[in-house]
Amino acid sequence: MSAYIIRRLLSVIPITIGVLLITFFLFRVIGGNPAYRIAGKNATPERIAQISKERGYDKPYFLNLQNFPREVFDAQFPRLLSSLVRFDFGISASTKQPVSRMLREGFLPSLCLTVPLFVIDLVLAVALALLAAYYRDTWIDRCLVVLSVLGMSISSLVYIMVAQYWLASEWRLFPVWGFEGPQYLVLPVLIGVVAGVGGSVRFYRTIMLDEMYQEYVRTARAKGLGGRTILFRHVLRNALIPIMTNVIVAIPFLYTGSLLLENFFGIPGLGRMTVIAVFNGDEEVLFATTFIGAILFVLANLATDIAYTWADPRIRLR
Repeated sequence: MSAYIIRRLLSVIPITIGVLLITFFLFRVIGGNPAYRIAGKNATPERIAQISKERGYDKPYFLNLQNFPREVFDAQFPRLLSSLVRFDFGISASTKQPVSRMLREGFLPSLCLTVPLFVIDLVLAVALALLAAYYRDTWIDRCLVVLSVLGMSISSLVYIMVAQYWLASEWRLFPVWGFEGPQYLVLPVLIGVVAGVGGSVRFYRTIMLDEMYQEYVRTARAKGLGGRTILFRHVLRNALIPIMTNVIVAIPFLYTGSLLLENFFGIPGLGRMTVIAVFNGDEEVLFATTFIGAILFVLANLATDIAYTWADPRIRLR
């Protein structure tokens, strides 16, 4: 198992480099020299050339073949990798602040929003899926399926606009904008749960029903076990693997926050910061969030594999 964990940890390197390479190609190679965006519209060619030299934008993109082999890695992408590995995320081109400080400041607001949203959605979806499985093919099951499909069919933007207009603006039950206390998170969390629980219920219900028709369920019924005992002691336990996969893989996205909710409710989290960085062409912020997100995603997949061995002792990591 230790050899497997080492191999998976080493896989962080190529995956992270690949993700950064795609991001670099989109924003630097296709997007052009960032010095033009940093200098502004009325900047002189001398000012643009100065910024390019200071930040290394005048270097080749990937390899410096002009000074081969001594300075072959004196290029933009190798420099970027070197900085990120040292967790030196540089200075934001738009805010002129250290990106590491921006990440620290946006980390807590994002978690304050995504963690309760994630936990409530998980508990509610699993509970409703168990209810639908227990009362399968009855009016309760059909109502839950219909409501889930309806919830999935409506865009999150509709929930946001309706809730902001009626619950916040007209009825003044919740604040509309800002992040000054827990009361500012109630409405965004409520919207996130309502918008996402339908898809989660459908997913978990399918898992539960698939387990309900397995041989061990028929055997348990033949032994005289009750429906609730079978559902909670056997079905739920055997459904843990797909549930854990869905849960653990979603954990890295808690770090990046919610792009829509943070922007519409003025929550200064990493999601809002990322959207602003995309509009402003702030590469330093985008590279930093991409780098951290890729590492967290690989680690979450490793945690998923390890959790499999806990849920099912028959599984061995090799």
